[in-house]
Amino acid sequence: MSRWRFGGVVSRTFHRSGQTFSALVAVVCGLVAGGLVWWWTGRSVAAVAAGVAAALVALVAHRWRRDAERARFAELFTAAARQLGDTDVAVRIAGVYALAGVADEFPARWRRQQCVDVLCGYLRLPYQPEEGASHLVSKSQRIEDNGTAVERVFTFRQNDRQVRDTIVRVIAQHLRPSAESRWSACDFDFSDAVFEDADFRGAVFAGRDTRFTNAMFLSGRTVSFEQARFLGTRVTFRGAIFRSVAVFDRAVFAHSAVARGERDSAATAFTDATFGGGVSFEGARFHGARTAFERATFAGERASFANAVFAAAETSFERAIFDGERVTFTGAEFLGARASFADSRFYTDSSSFDCAQLGAQVRWRTGRTQEITFTRTEFHGRVSFADAVFSGRLVNFAAGDFFGDISFRRASFDARAITFEGPRAWVGVHFDWDASPNTKPANITPTLWPPALAESAREPAA
Repeated sequence: MSRWRFGGVVSRTFHRSGQTFSALVAVVCGLVAGGLVWWWTGRSVAAVAAGVAAALVALVAHRWRRDAERARFAELFTAAARQLGDTDVAVRIAGVYALAGVADEFPARWRRQQCVDVLCGYLRLPYQPEEGASHLVSKSQRIEDNGTAVERVFTFRQNDRQVRDTIVRVIAQHLRPSAESRWSACDFDFSDAVFEDADFRGAVFAGRDTRFTNAMFLSGRTVSFEQARFLGTRVTFRGAIFRSVAVFDRAVFAHSAVARGERDSAATAFTDATFGGGVSFEGARFHGARTAFERATFAGERASFANAVFAAAETSFERAIFDGERVTFTGAEFLGARASFADSRFYTDSSSFDCAQLGAQVRWRTGRTQEITFTRTEFHGRVSFADAVFSGRLVNFAAGDFFGDISFRRASFDARAITFEGPRAWVGVHFDWDASPNTKPANITPTLWPPALAESAREPAA
């Protein structure tokens, strides 16, 4: 990752300063030429004149090339943008490729970013999927308004689905390591965009900001970020809606070194996202300052985080709702300073944390993981923590709602302190020491077992 970041910085710096560097070389060469003339001829005036003349010629040539490049970029950029706004679908598709060609020809970061912004901006335009394949450019509708017939005309971008699919495909191709010209260093803003086909397998997002805020991924089409790498400071899918099965298998979310003033905003966020068609993060890796799935809803048939690694300093699934058929964190590792499932709800038919590593090992009396918390979490249905390992300073299940078939059999309780104090419900919970409460590990509270229900959960006295 650091190699990628360093290479991107060097590349951008070289492209920004290439012409200036060439001009300076020409000026130095002119002065050197003057020095050589003086050394060979001994005529200092001629030498100085020759050097100054060469330097002036180099500066004029540099400015001319710079102005010519600016004029050419403006001309090509304007022509491509005009094509993208045409009413004819073929012209708009040609505009997509023309704008991509401009971005490839002018690699200076701000110029390439302009081209990317236009393509992303097109995807953010209002779009009605049911009209995406329509060959019509307008549709009229007659309505009655206070007894008067009124005709309203609605205009459409003809066959816009083809244009939008082309934009997504072109962007994805330029984000893969195999691309001849890569756009990975750019920022991408897909906020409020509608995706009918989103195939970003193997894509690398290395810009400062990658935004899919409130984006909608429609059902019946591909939604894949398999093995994608998100290396920027801020990655957000906040409020995104996934109606298809979404695949993030072996994806990497890992921003590099963050400036001190950006630490609070550096995060990977799926806050308020809705996964309606199922989702898979199997083998995904989350690093950096913060990973957030707060208030996310998992309503599809299956949600899998099997073998995922949560190594961000803070991981939060607070108030998340798991309401599909099956959710699995089997083999997942939570290794950061804090991981929280507080106030989350597990309503699936089957929920599994089997063989999960919940917290890092304690080292020299200080645990890297300060807290793993499931406070006020509701576990309903069949839930298994079989063979899970609980480590760190504190594992907190206080005020939990346990109702169903909840198993902690063969779990390793290695954390300094583990609490199940004050549950709101305690039905169908199984531990290895159920038959002999005296064998319960001393680091687990309450001492009296099973835990007494919280006062607010008890039946009123008769």
